Order: sequence, then C-alpha cells, then structure tokens
Amino acid sequence: MVFSMQRVQPVRRALSVGLFAAALGMAGLAQAQSGTPIRILVGFPAGAGTDAIARTLGEKLKDELGAPVVVENRAGAGGQIAAQVLKSSPADGHTLFLSHDHTISILPQVVKNPGFNPAIDFVPVAGFATFANVLAVSGGTPAKSIDEYVKWVRTQKGGKETIGIPAPASIPEFLVKMISDKYKIDVQPAPYRGSAPMTADMLGNQITAGIASVPDFIENHKAGKLRIVASIGAKRQALLPNVPTFTELGFANLEDLPYYGIFAPVGTPQPIIDKYGAALQKVLAMPDVKQKLTTLGLTVGYEPQGQFAGRVRSYTQTWERIIQSSGFKPL
Repeated sequence: MVFSMQRVQPVRRALSVGLFAAALGMAGLAQAQSGTPIRILVGFPAGAGTDAIARTLGEKLKDELGAPVVVENRAGAGGQIAAQVLKSSPADGHTLFLSHDHTISILPQVVKNPGFNPAIDFVPVAGFATFANVLAVSGGTPAKSIDEYVKWVRTQKGGKETIGIPAPASIPEFLVKMISDKYKIDVQPAPYRGSAPMTADMLGNQITAGIASVPDFIENHKAGKLRIVASIGAKRQALLPNVPTFTELGFANLEDLPYYGIFAPVGTPQPIIDKYGAALQKVLAMPDVKQKLTTLGLTVGYEPQGQFAGRVRSYTQTWERIIQSSGFKPL
C-alpha cells in the first residue's frame, strides 16, 4: 500500500509531537530524580494543621523520591495565594500544592476573582485523606446534643444566637445557614481569622458554639472542654463513634467528606505524576505516618489520580448546588 504525502505528513507530525512529549516527560522525571529540590506549597502558616501534614509527608517523600522536599508556606486568603503561585509555576515536576477542599472546591465559587481555576490550571496527583467538619458547643453551654442546643437557643436566647466559624464564605458558614433553616431559629455565623482564635473564645465561653474540622476540636473534645454534637459524612467518624452525622439528623447533601490531596500545574508530564503518586502511596502505608495523620483527625486512604479527580469533581458539584441554593453572592 502506498501512502500519499498528504496522509503521511500528519502521521509524521503526530509521531513527532508524541515523541517530543515523551521526551519532556522523561527529562522531567530524570530531573525529579536528580536531587533537584521539590517544593510543596502550603496555603497556611507554619505550625498550622495543613503545614504539619505537609511536613509529615515531605519528610518521608524525600527518601522515596531521592530528592530534597521543601515545604514552602504561602499563607493567606484561605490558600488563594499558594494556588496562584502553583498556577504560575513551571510544569516541570518541581512544584506541588498540598491542599484541602476549601481552596480547590469552595474558594473559586465564593470569590469573584480568585486568580486561578483548578479545573483548568491544575492537575490532581493523588488524594490521601478525608476529614469532617463538625458542630461543637462550648463548655458553658448546657447541651449535649444538637437538639438540646436548639432547645436552649429557643428557650434561653429568644431563638437567636451566633455560631463561630474559622473564616467567612466557607463550608462552616453554609452549615450555620442550614442549621438555621432546618430548625427555624435565627443563628448567624461569627467569622474569625482562623480556628485557633475561635476555639479560644469557645474555651472562654465567649461564644456558645462553633463549626470547624475534627482536627481543630478533637483534643478539647477528648478533654471535656467542649462537646462535638454533629458531624458531616455518610457515617460516623471513627474518633467520634457516639456523635451522630448531620445526615442522621435529617440534613441533605452532607454525605461527602472534605478531602486532602496533592496537585501539580497543568501540563506536568504524566510519568512525573505517576511517580509522585506511587511514592505517596508507599509513604501512606508506613505505620508511623498513618498513626500521626490519624492523630491529627484525618481518615487516611490513598486515592490514585483518576479516583481522586472524581472525588474532587463530585464534591465541588455538591457544594456548588448548596452555595447557589443558599443565595450567597461571591465576594
């Protein structure tokens, strides 16, 4: 069979493009293995929960990858600054972004100009954990369940109260509205600059309740200084077997758990993505790593790229519906 030049040329071009892309991937992989530092961007300050998670993983990943791993804190705006840095970074495998759901799934929906679009600018590498947002009441609040809290607000507070949240335009804010709507009480979110000052006010009984993550509350809950009374998720948290889920309490669309994962700039060669995913899977299987992350309030579980991308997509769509139905207008 004789091919015409008109048909052969596109084939040659396609082969050339494919070979070039493969060469780029192998070159990037070689660089990633050559000892060139790999930086993991974190959108929160040193010492915060996400930072502790990144440093725990980074310490082990350096051995699996055969290269230094540096955690770089680009704190501010709920991870927005770090996400913008990732977007502007070369797609050469030397820059990763460790993030939870807020920066990837929520922030782009509640900010008019976030400066990045995760679906276009980023590629998921792998997921490694889920966690839960929970409602907790302060030590001085005489309630041991959400029903008792609602009854107390109605009878002792005239049906009006505030609930602390770590940041505005976040999942805790939307949970406050859902509580208000379901129980027909007037509870309003009280935004703080992070979970630490909010928890401090709860411990001092300056506010009667707050919504944050299990890692934010678990130690004080165990110590009896505050009480977690409800959790999102399809089933109860392993650390909180006696705490009902919002789903059990009749709330809708709160089965999906927030996630943690690692992202890279779009265009990062697939061989590099695969290598990082495989390394992360090995690290998560280490007993000391799993124990430490579990202690921080995470449910540890490796999710490969495709599965994790599906989780991110589904979770984002769920909260898109919730945010739109709430009437919230982007800031």
